[in-house]
Amino acid sequence: MSRILFYLIIKPLSLLPIAVLLRISDLLFVILYYVVGYRKKVVFQNLYNSFPDKSPKEIMRIGKQFYQHLCDLIVESVRIFSISKEEIIERCRVVNPEIFDKYYQEGQSILVTAGHFNNWEMMAVSSNPQIPHQMMGVYSSLSNPFFDRKLRESRAKFGVDLVSKKDTKAYFADNKNRPVAYFFGTDQSPSSSTRAHWMEFLNQDTAVLFGTEKYAKEYNMPVLFGYIKKRKRGYYEMEFVTVEEHPQQTAHGEITEKHTRLLEEEIREAPQYWLWTHRRWKRKREEIQTQASSTNSTE
Repeated sequence: MSRILFYLIIKPLSLLPIAVLLRISDLLFVILYYVVGYRKKVVFQNLYNSFPDKSPKEIMRIGKQFYQHLCDLIVESVRIFSISKEEIIERCRVVNPEIFDKYYQEGQSILVTAGHFNNWEMMAVSSNPQIPHQMMGVYSSLSNPFFDRKLRESRAKFGVDLVSKKDTKAYFADNKNRPVAYFFGTDQSPSSSTRAHWMEFLNQDTAVLFGTEKYAKEYNMPVLFGYIKKRKRGYYEMEFVTVEEHPQQTAHGEITEKHTRLLEEEIREAPQYWLWTHRRWKRKREEIQTQASSTNSTE
């Protein structure tokens, strides 16, 4: 069934120009938003909690714009299966690749943080040909082996090294003598909240992934943040800024706070382009503390 779905539907659709796919996106929006109501409860609860100062009318407007963008993201991601290197660079351009040059010339690896904002899939596929470093991205395997293989082939076709979470530490150790740009998505809910960094993010107490700071300090790698801006439908640009040049000189949690604040600013500027369908705040600090206390009392 997976092969039939891919070769009879997804692959043929991926051959269509994005201009045509965006017309399909318009239809898909009507279905997801008005007919199916895909995760509407989660989306609007996230929006109300994140922006308590906004009126219900503003929240409804942002939510509707988000679904329109989500449908664009879906069809653009389908296009990636057949897109050429020239087209994807045109559609997702790095505006300041020179920020990587000094690190590359010094043989220095770097960590790049970004969120699930605008089209992060295009960013992952298009970045490697545009920067001097070898790009590495961490991915989570899909439960379906066929689609997992097809997605990895699509995302890696222009040179990025895709590494599963369980193999990340080994990849760092094996590549410490060449300049690599490690791209981390840092806005997912941590699998272990007890080891996460807790802070206020979008007006809510939030568990934040600590891996970027951990690896930055362990390997003394500078940290950058990647902004992803939507120029118009089907076109994006990436701009990178320095978060921290000297990670081993920072206090605990400082790097995590810095790159998370940059993401928060990006979201506040254009909230319709963040991924609101995920249950980002499903864990509460009080629950984690209670679990930890119960564990300690039984030991």
